[in-house]
Formats: sequence, C-alpha cells, structure tokens
Amino acid sequence: MRLFLIILFSPFFLFGQILTTSNLPIVVINTNGQTIVNDPRIVCDMGIIDNDSEVMNSISDPFSDYNGEISIEIRGSTSQKFPKKSYALETQDLLGNNNNVSLLGMPLENDWILHGPYSDKSLMRNFLTFDLGRKIGNYSPRTVYCELVINGDYKGIYILMEKIKRDNDRVDIARLDSDDLSGDNLTGGYILRIDRTSSGVGYWTSNFLSVGGRSQDIQYYYPEYNNMLPQQRDYIKHYIDSFEYALNGPDFTDTSIGYAKYIDINSFIDLYIINEFSRNTDGYRLSTYMYKDRNDNGGKLTMGPFWDYNLGFGNNENCNGSLTSGWEVDGDCPKVGDNIFWFQRLLEDNNYHEKLKSRWEYLRERSFHQDSIFNFIDSISLYLDDAQQRNFQQWPILGNYVWPNYYVGNTYQDELNYLKTWISERLTWMDNNIVCNNSLSYDTIMSDGTMTWNGMILKESGDYLFQTINSNGCDSISHLNFMLIPPPTFTLLKIFDVFGRESKSQPNIPLFYIYDNGSVEKRIIIE
Repeated sequence: MRLFLIILFSPFFLFGQILTTSNLPIVVINTNGQTIVNDPRIVCDMGIIDNDSEVMNSISDPFSDYNGEISIEIRGSTSQKFPKKSYALETQDLLGNNNNVSLLGMPLENDWILHGPYSDKSLMRNFLTFDLGRKIGNYSPRTVYCELVINGDYKGIYILMEKIKRDNDRVDIARLDSDDLSGDNLTGGYILRIDRTSSGVGYWTSNFLSVGGRSQDIQYYYPEYNNMLPQQRDYIKHYIDSFEYALNGPDFTDTSIGYAKYIDINSFIDLYIINEFSRNTDGYRLSTYMYKDRNDNGGKLTMGPFWDYNLGFGNNENCNGSLTSGWEVDGDCPKVGDNIFWFQRLLEDNNYHEKLKSRWEYLRERSFHQDSIFNFIDSISLYLDDAQQRNFQQWPILGNYVWPNYYVGNTYQDELNYLKTWISERLTWMDNNIVCNNSLSYDTIMSDGTMTWNGMILKESGDYLFQTINSNGCDSISHLNFMLIPPPTFTLLKIFDVFGRESKSQPNIPLFYIYDNGSVEKRIIIE
C-alpha cells in the first residue's frame, strides 16, 4: 500500500508527465479532444508559462505569456515520420481572425513554428545556425527554447521560432498588393524558394539544369501563387531568367551586364559560407529561400533567410554528409546533384572568390572563431541540462540510430563532443581550402583546342582535359587534380545544350557531350 501511494503521487502520474518545473518556458496546448493532423488545421487552446528569469516555471503556474486560441497542424516533410512531431500554428482571436502577439519576447506576429529536434540529438543545430546568421548581420528566424505539453502529455524540448514571412520584423520587404502591376510597385517584394514541389505550390522550371543535369524548379513563396496576378508572376520569373542568362553567359563577370546587376553578392556569399560550414546536404537544393525588394529599396535578389540545418554538421550518413572535407556545392551524390548551378558558376569569377575569402577570414576572427562557437554550444548545453534529461526520458533515442545519423552517441555529452569535434575539423579544412577555387575552371578554350588557366597552358591542341570536381584549384599547377589524356577512342553519341535539347558543337555556349562509354563532358569553346 505504501508503494502504491508513492507511485500515485509521483510527478509522472500526478501530472501525466515527467515535467513539474523547468528553467525553460512551458508551452501547454489543449486540443479539447481533437487530433492534430497534417491538414487541415484544428482550432484549440494554448497557454505559455514564462515567469521572471529568477523564478522557475511550474506546470501548475498560471499562463503568464500567452493564453488564447490557436490553429495548429503538423509540419515538415521527412520529419513527419518521426514520433516527435513539429507544428505550425497561428495565434487567433475568439472570432478566428489572426491575432498578432509577442510570444516569449519575439516581435508581434501570428505565424509561428514549434520545431521538435529529434534526429538532431544535440538539440541545437538549427538554433546554432540561426544564431550565427544573426551574428553575421542577416535576418534569421528568432528562436526560443521551451518544453511542450499537449493534452497533459509531455513532448520534450522544442524551439519556438518565427515562420519565414514578409513582415517589417521578419523578411523586411515591401508588401505586394493586387494593384501593384506596373512601375516600381511591380518590382517587389517577392519571396522565392527552392524546395520539393507539392500540390498547391506554384513554381516554374528554370531554363538551366541543376549541377547534376536535372530540371530545376523555383517556387513562388510570397505572395502565394494563387494570390499573384499574371503580371507579378511574369515579372519575378523574367527577373530570375535574366539573372540566370547573365550568370551563364560569356560576360558573366562584367559588372554592368553580368550577374552583379541582379544579385546582392554579399548575401550569396553568406549563404555559401553557412551551407559549407555546416556541410548541409540539403543546402542549395531544399529549404533555400531568397527575396527581392522594390527597386527603389535596393531591388536585387538576396539569399535568405537560412532554414533547416538539422541534418548539417555531420548529422547525415548519406551524401558524404559526415565528412569534414569537400565542398557541398559540387553535388557529389545523386540527390545533392540537384544543387542549383548558381553557386558553382559564381566561384569561377576571381573577384567573387576574393570577396568570399575576405568574408571568411573576417568571420573567422569573430562569430566563426572556434572559441566563440564552442562557448555558445557550452552555454546552451548548460541551459538545457535539466530539460534534455526529461527530453531523452520521453524519447529514449540516445545510443540508438535515428535516420539519418552518422554518429550515435551513448550520452548527450557524447553528441555534443561529436558536434564540437566535427566543427573543429571542418573549420580547419575550410581555412586550408577556401583560399583555392572549389573546382577547376579555365580562362579560355581556344578554337584550336588549347586550354589556359590563370595564364598557364593546361591543354595543348590534340589532348583532352576533363574537368574534375573537387580539385582545389590552388595557385601551383602541381596542386591541380586534373587529367590529361590522349584523344578518346570512344564515340561521341549526342550533344545537348543546357535546356536538354540536342545540339551541334558551337562556340561560346556551354554544351554536354555524351559518349558511348557513359561519360559526360561539359565543354565551352570560346572564340
């Protein structure tokens, strides 16, 4: 009988959960008997307990930050298969209208995300990346850790974060209304995305293939496709088309008519650095956002905000995601071969590459300094110390493989040690290699077949040089990883242009040469 009474009044049975008090805010959702599904959203109640920083939050405390209605649904793509779900929610008033409120100190809005880290057992890969994004001067969604309870069931550590949205305190671009059909009003603002296409999402297919030679789709994100008029859809598509043709053209480095006319170069560099530092296997092909404001406010295509880095920093056994060496931009596995071609092409411009090196060196002395990153990780791990124990009691995955883990640590500290070791090795590798071009490029292929690079002759007429991905392109020719071979004995089958159309060999246009041994050569002959 005594044992029975002890169990009955233990925190687990008293509250239906392992949570009683927390130094983190506590989010409590009551669905009133409904089930949260992927679609449609359900309307229910949410309260947030966030007391003074000196006072622990108790599950029995009154709601002090928010107490009202929300609409909520399960969110995510691959992550929906995990038992720990992530959610998208809107704060509403009693009439069902959007209710702009400040949650946990973040600016007023009504669209929010409850992200539940699961395969990322450090619980902080997204949190760390967004923090770095803000530190280097970009808008990144604001994030606050919390613990979540739904219908009395403890769900673990979550990150309440801002949804990517056009707003003065989020993606701060002009609002595009239905009557903005001409002049400067038509030029912004727009948000676009590279991601998986799905039902109801409007997109167009680029005129240029991905790094892996596949079609490349670009999505309308804001305004939503169905809320845009044809003039607006056509404007932003034509703008991206013009940028891509300029980037792919023979004069792409020309500051007047080349790619620089269309893009905010610094934002492209920052996205590249974030993607490569994290070796994010989803980078350049999924969850990649960009926006364009009106011309009277800059008006160039700008990359960001950063999004979805839970499989970065060595947390992926696929596509070389565990390696601390190599460049993710090159697309070295079939899925990553869907990387958009923009970033590889930009690296062929020496001026762009010099800006990239300067930016990297600047950041390495500041927010990307190893001590700064490790101090941040240590401070977050201390902050989460009690909560992470409850999280992994609810989700006992430490020591167990969760797709697509490369490393499986037995303890939370093991996971943090792996994260820090991986980051240290990645920083060192990038320091040693970012001073070199990411892939072998050339200045000119003459009509007689001679190829030069940085003023050096690499290929005499009559020999053949195949471009090699992942060569480091350093200044000394002895460091180049290229292959000089005699004229091929295999047969050329077909030639395709970047649109996938069969073509004939012609100068000044990049073409793909398909041979009967299965090899593919990308070649441009400049005259």
